Amino acid sequence: MNRLKLKHCLETFLREDVGDNDWCESLFDQETYGKMIIRSKQTGCFCGGPVITEGFRVLDPSITVEILAAEGEALYPGLDIASIQGPPSALLQGERVILNLIQRMSGIATTTQQAVQKLNSDHTRICDTRKTTPGLRMFEKYAVRTGGGYNHRFGLYDAVMLKDNHIAYFGSIKTAVKQLKDRVGHMVKIEVETESAEQVREAVEAGVDCIMFDNRTPEQVAALAGLVPPDIITEASGGITMDTLHTYRNTGVDYLSLGLLTHSYQAVDISANACTGKEVKR
Repeated sequence: MNRLKLKHCLETFLREDVGDNDWCESLFDQETYGKMIIRSKQTGCFCGGPVITEGFRVLDPSITVEILAAEGEALYPGLDIASIQGPPSALLQGERVILNLIQRMSGIATTTQQAVQKLNSDHTRICDTRKTTPGLRMFEKYAVRTGGGYNHRFGLYDAVMLKDNHIAYFGSIKTAVKQLKDRVGHMVKIEVETESAEQVREAVEAGVDCIMFDNRTPEQVAALAGLVPPDIITEASGGITMDTLHTYRNTGVDYLSLGLLTHSYQAVDISANACTGKEVKR
């Protein structure tokens, strides 16, 4: 993740939660020192070490953070993920926001890992979509990579994707692609969403970089992929579930893009526990 963007986002999230004042901060004097352990309560795939490290340091640079679980490491109940030491007021202020993020990121990483395993393909890759939570796209796409998936475009700015509605409004794939090629830089890739063999052939003739087969069955995807030369990337999307992933294994398509990775995951249960007495060393 981009550390500057990460820090900015964390500052915004923490500012929302702390607001003008944390009333419990008055419970502790400046000399009080504490330790907190972040621990998994269930199985899954861990994601979010940078969030833990940067999140607490945003609150207080004197806080020390030791990450005990690697990105992508298997989680199990009782596994210690991180050890944090510093002023209790700062530890407690950061606890909820940081847990909220890493629970969700670990959930996405876990779902992605499961999708990759269910597909079980040496050729076809699992990737995400723009169906992300506004404001959290960087975190969610990072989690997909941690789980073994790949990222599609990050937004409207880094690649062109002509979808069915673009084509419906504009009328012609070939003309639209030509106009775009005259306007965008040579580094910007162009993808076209297709639903028929006729549209696939038109996209190939237009010289696009990637062709998506939208809402097609595995049999249809295999047939359409056969119309595309090897120098054009192919992608299938729409209506693909965890239960049907395996049926696309031998279609020859390069990518399966799944919105479910970032909108239908289950957050992983992770807790933060305060350590007191002899457990705390300064």
